Amino acid sequence: MTLSLRVLVFCAALALSSIAPAMALQSSGGDISKSEAAERARIAADGRVLKVEQTSQNYRVKVLKKSGRVVSVEVDKRSGKVKQSKGKD
Repeated sequence: MTLSLRVLVFCAALALSSIAPAMALQSSGGDISKSEAAERARIAADGRVLKVEQTSQNYRVKVLKKSGRVVSVEVDKRSGKVKQSKGKD
């Protein structure tokens, strides 16, 4: 196998390995994990996660923004959709 073909095969395998867990989670119908909810909230609010609480249908994630403001972010357990709900000064 030539070097460029080996690199191509390696890159394809690497791409599939990073996509496969997310696809498996969606197809299994299972809930997202607490850590995945925290990561999604952290990215959406652009801050640092302080606390993650679990309700029957959502995760409620408290995030400290760079401005010093604390916001509460709701993450749907099933879909992983993020909704920024309210902030505190």
